Amino acid sequence: MSANLEKFLPSYLEKLIQGDRIGCRKVLGEALQTGTPANIIFTDLFWPVMVEVERLYRSHHIDIITEHMATRINRTLVDQLQSKLPQSESRNKKIIITCAGDEPEELGAQMCADLFESDGWEVKFIGGGVPNDEIMALVGIFQPDILFIFGTKPSGAPDVRRLIDTIREVGSCPAMRFLVSGGLFNRADGLWEEIGADMFALTAKEALKIALTSQKADLSKRNTRRSGQKVYTSKEA
Repeated sequence: MSANLEKFLPSYLEKLIQGDRIGCRKVLGEALQTGTPANIIFTDLFWPVMVEVERLYRSHHIDIITEHMATRINRTLVDQLQSKLPQSESRNKKIIITCAGDEPEELGAQMCADLFESDGWEVKFIGGGVPNDEIMALVGIFQPDILFIFGTKPSGAPDVRRLIDTIREVGSCPAMRFLVSGGLFNRADGLWEEIGADMFALTAKEALKIALTSQKADLSKRNTRRSGQKVYTSKEA
């Protein structure tokens, strides 16, 4: 956490919960005046506040209207700051980012897309609500290094597993790795392994780091381990 930004977190969260658009822009302006780079604003202000808003909603401390207002204000400011992100030299790496259709997942996935692009990746961000067969078609055409699946509900976990298994079975992009983060993946320990992913990251900052490793699953061991496991259903987690 940036020391420059830590003092802004409480006031920014408070303004978001109040639906105070002008107040949020004012706090962001003050944070920018510290000279903090835009990518750090993303990871150390926008991101932790997004996570806290989701936590407050899940624990019934705020209602759905408040959650929607807060998330959309946060997303508006993310959009406005995207053009100020630094641009690294190309890493000659490609990534597809998809997600669940809910507001927090869309925002988290969008921030990941912006940050990966800033870090020199070629990014295809397709958001949520895209059928598995369309994702598979894009994988075959684009040939990414990573398919990043951000966020899912308990009811969506089996579908994520089917997508991963089918892509592997078809073999249209054999060197591609699967990275997951957000939503249920952050709350259910070990779910990322259970559904067949190669990598898991708790935050966007972690995702940027782990994506540059050579980590890839040992499928022979995983298939043995998964034979007695289950995937979460809509009544779980």
